[in-house]
Amino acid sequence: MTRSALEAETRAATARPPGVAGPSAAPKRSQRRSGRWTAVALFLLPALVLFTLLVLAPIVVAGYTSVFKWNGFGGLPTNFIGLDNFERMLKDKVFLGDLKNGLILIILSMVVQLPLALGIALLLNQRFRGRAVFRLLFFAPYVLSEVIAGVLFTMIFSGSRGLGGKIADFLGLGGAGLLGDPKIVLYTLFFVITWKYFGFHMILYLAGRQNIPNELIESAMIDGASPWQTFRHVTLPLLGPTIRISVFLSVIGTIQLFDMVWVFTKGGPIHASETMAVTMFDYGFRRAEVGYATAISVAMFVISFVFAIAYQRFVMRRDLEGAVTGMRDQR
Repeated sequence: MTRSALEAETRAATARPPGVAGPSAAPKRSQRRSGRWTAVALFLLPALVLFTLLVLAPIVVAGYTSVFKWNGFGGLPTNFIGLDNFERMLKDKVFLGDLKNGLILIILSMVVQLPLALGIALLLNQRFRGRAVFRLLFFAPYVLSEVIAGVLFTMIFSGSRGLGGKIADFLGLGGAGLLGDPKIVLYTLFFVITWKYFGFHMILYLAGRQNIPNELIESAMIDGASPWQTFRHVTLPLLGPTIRISVFLSVIGTIQLFDMVWVFTKGGPIHASETMAVTMFDYGFRRAEVGYATAISVAMFVISFVFAIAYQRFVMRRDLEGAVTGMRDQR
């Protein structure tokens, strides 16, 4: 037998069926998988460090501080009082008033602000001359900071002269004005909040409407549906995911509302326009009751967290399942 024939016979004897991996294939796959996880870890590490330092660590510190009576000075807190701060908070009329004010603002947002934003978005989706200018004008207030908006409307509504004085005289408020009457000030604040934020929700709705194929609207109209029926049975259901996101952002933003209120009314008069964030700031930085202030911050976090989990679990369930399914399909 020649040498070449012997080598051919040896190769034939040691050959494996197609699809059967050799002994070194498994370690190579393991090495590639380990390399991918290493790359993922390296890319995620900076974000995880920042998230830990800026989110998780403050939450832990707030939870720890909330069970102490502490003025924020003299090193770490030592006067442990357990849940007394939370018990005090649940009996505090100011804090309970904050919850009531927040609920009123949320209801007004659902009834007035978001429907207004949706209506304007549908109007601006129509073709007419100058609609880009109108889109810019309606969205412009959202670009301004809360401080600038608060200062602007404080100048407008304060005093007996100007627009605020005229409106106060028309409503029969006298010298109290729109910012001095406890029964009116919260609704004045809501007006400013709506002016500031409805442009953001308008853009969300406009983007959602533009993602709806016009063929569906045209088909409904050809079948004899009226404009209201087309909106009710075609446009509105397809805008459902966008509306749910908008409601979620509106509620969370209302719970955490601070800048606008502090600059515009400082929570007054007599706490009539105060929010939880304003009360927390007042106790923490003006009254030096940091322990109680952090207890309020923990309550804000718990309320926001519970609402977010419940909302995503029961309201946005189908939207999130669709997103997860899409990501899996792409893999």
